[in-house]
Amino acid sequence: MKNRFVRKGVLAFVAGIGLNILGYVMKSNGNDLFAWPMLLGTILFGIGFLLIFYSLVRKVEAQGIKEEREDVEKMSNHNLQVK
Repeated sequence: MKNRFVRKGVLAFVAGIGLNILGYVMKSNGNDLFAWPMLLGTILFGIGFLLIFYSLVRKVEAQGIKEEREDVEKMSNHNLQVK
C-alpha cells in the first residue's frame, strides 16, 4: 500500500477488530475487564475507518485538481492558437 493513510487505517481497523474479539473472548470466560479492550477496539476501528475514507476523499480530490489543470492548459493552448 502506497498511501500512508490507507496503511495506518488498515492497521487500526484490523487492531480494532482484534481487540473487540479479545473483549468478547474475555467476556465469555467471565473476566470483568472485558470492557477495556472492547472500548479501545471500537475506537481504533472507528479511526481506521475514518483514515481509509479520508484517503479515498484525497484521491478523488487530487484527481479533480489534475483534471481541472488539464482543462485550463487545453484552454490556454487553444487561445494561443486562435490568436
